[in-house]
Amino acid sequence: MKKLSLVAILILFGSFLLAQSGNQIIKHVIAKMTLQEKVRLLIGGNDVKFEGAYTDVTNKVPGAAGFTYPLRRLNLPSLILSDGPAGVRIEPIRNHDSSKTYYATGFPVATLLASTWDTALVYKVGDAFGNEVKEFGVDVILAPAMNIQRNPLDGRNFEYYSEDPVIAGNIAAALVNGIQSNGVGTSIKHFVANNVETDRTTLNEIISERALREIYLKGFEIAVKKAQPWTVMNSYNKINGIYTSENYDLNTTILRKEWGFKGLVMTDWGGGRHPVAQAKAGSDLLMPGTQNQFDEIMAALRNGSLSIDVIDNNVAKILGLILKSPSYKHYKYSEEPDLKAHAKISRLAASEGMILLKNEGNALPLQNNIRKVALLGDASYNTIANGTGSGEVHKPYVVSIFEGMKNSGYMIDNQSTTASVDALASKDDAAIITIGRNAGEGSDRPVDGDFTLKDSEREVIKKVSTAFHAKGKKVIVILNIGGAIEVASWRDNVDAILLAWQPGMEAGNAIADILSGKVNPSGKLAITFPMKYSDEPSAGNFPGTTFPKQARAAIFGSNSTNREVDYKEGIFVGYRYFNTFKVQPAYPFGFGLSYTHFNFSDLKLSDSSFHHHLTASVTVKNSGDVAGKEVVQLYISAPKGEEGLEKPEEELKAFAKTNLLKPGESQTIQFSITPNELASFVESHNAWIADKGVYTLRIGASSVDIRQQASFAVPSEIIVEKTHAIHYPKNIQDLQ
Repeated sequence: MKKLSLVAILILFGSFLLAQSGNQIIKHVIAKMTLQEKVRLLIGGNDVKFEGAYTDVTNKVPGAAGFTYPLRRLNLPSLILSDGPAGVRIEPIRNHDSSKTYYATGFPVATLLASTWDTALVYKVGDAFGNEVKEFGVDVILAPAMNIQRNPLDGRNFEYYSEDPVIAGNIAAALVNGIQSNGVGTSIKHFVANNVETDRTTLNEIISERALREIYLKGFEIAVKKAQPWTVMNSYNKINGIYTSENYDLNTTILRKEWGFKGLVMTDWGGGRHPVAQAKAGSDLLMPGTQNQFDEIMAALRNGSLSIDVIDNNVAKILGLILKSPSYKHYKYSEEPDLKAHAKISRLAASEGMILLKNEGNALPLQNNIRKVALLGDASYNTIANGTGSGEVHKPYVVSIFEGMKNSGYMIDNQSTTASVDALASKDDAAIITIGRNAGEGSDRPVDGDFTLKDSEREVIKKVSTAFHAKGKKVIVILNIGGAIEVASWRDNVDAILLAWQPGMEAGNAIADILSGKVNPSGKLAITFPMKYSDEPSAGNFPGTTFPKQARAAIFGSNSTNREVDYKEGIFVGYRYFNTFKVQPAYPFGFGLSYTHFNFSDLKLSDSSFHHHLTASVTVKNSGDVAGKEVVQLYISAPKGEEGLEKPEEELKAFAKTNLLKPGESQTIQFSITPNELASFVESHNAWIADKGVYTLRIGASSVDIRQQASFAVPSEIIVEKTHAIHYPKNIQDLQ
């Protein structure tokens, strides 16, 4: 066949093609492709042993996670895909030459970004992030990760936003929009319910359709509808017996038909088991790509078990991605993004997402007469910027808390140990203890010594608190962690607790900004901190149980997994459980203190009866002495309705962060309520339904600190949306 480039095709068809839509152009390209070229395009290009592979593309961006297969006959370049959720993950030093480096900004982890409750700020982070993606030669960043934080022991919680899908979806949408404003793509992941790292590639999860749609899918739905990410990456796990990458209902029926997703779906690296089933399900790009996958798809096409129409549809999605990519447009990337400017954005975001959990006796901000500080804990000197695995970033530096405090003018003894605690209490003005935790991809956290404090950490807190309090001096604990830990057993020993999360490479400077009072903390919890691990609704079902192999083999076959997680708590995840069943948390969802105080007043509803739409407005006033920001949280309590559907005490439906309000300054916040915010998913009707009855709208500073509320009526049942039924193997019922 005569070789014909894509450019030549466009010239050949001339003005006719220029007048056609992008889809028409793609159709013309597909018509020029051979069968082998189509299948090769579906299979990622990472396997250099792949027949006819172009090995030179592997070195285009060293350290990138993967790339697509190039078809040079048609002028289709390889696209570069890179991890990770807190910054571009590539090799910083190449060919052992450190004279030129390729470090990327280490932004704060996702949990901290969610704790800002500030979509405008997160968009700004995304814009800076996306600039680095483009300038380092990457086409698609494999982020954000937006799974629900179902259990505090999940090793990748630091990569995820929240236990609540409204927070997760809106924060993810802001980041996606910011990144993609640079003309590069994102990949929201892991679709769906990647909530356990233990045996994650074969794990089976039993989840009701209501819980799946209301909790685990909802955040993805929000992100898709508000941001249209270029790609979606599915997860490793099975849901109700089917690998997510092989599930047509998830990847096509829900994602594309119900939500209107326009982009490409890719597998996680090595995800799933059956490439033909993946292609049929709507997994367009199989990463990282193997010869075996190519052979299986070719064989299925030849024997008629796989239609060429399916492959053409997959190819069309990949071509659509290629045609809008920087690589296809021959963008001349600089490899020199403005890291100094981006570091400032990272520092700002970090300080906005830190949460003041305790501040007894106004221990913070540190008073002007406090200049000498005893700084204890390894994480004070080796501060953790982000988690491990694909979520780690190769960054140029990490400002430790020690360095940040020195930069702010404090005198620090970097030899502080508990052996000299009495001497420290005599000479230093205050004590700061940092508790550090790290986790990452591939494993989950243990309870003992990770969720709970180590004995040595308890001893440090006890000794330091006793010595400093005897001198009338304050003790502050900084939590440099990626997920919730137990605090109830030791918090009474200290005066203040600052939850700093893993705040990126400007960690120490951002923490010092809070401690010194340069920045007033305005972060709020996007998760619940339980009193103890056993209070978690999923504690008895994490990381799952092993299933008797013989019994399971009789149901699913000899190659099936023997680990399973049953989501018995249903929709009652996080605060939905704690608030509904009156389980006292250590710190509730939405909680966070400030150096000032805010009053809420004048809640107004546009109508007392709901007809398609309702607006609510509330005024927030800074009634304290220093400037600050408040997060306004809108919750709705819904009636059970005629179906008698069990519902949470309240659910977050909207949120907003005020401007920086000076003392005495007010701001009015307005929210819009649609039927979507009132609806629950009713499995028996395959529909989202807003029940008839009285709803209570609650405005608060946390999920339990409600400041204003008002009621409105829905006169008659509203069927908000009819959905397609999700089909699962009948034998899954045998497991339940």
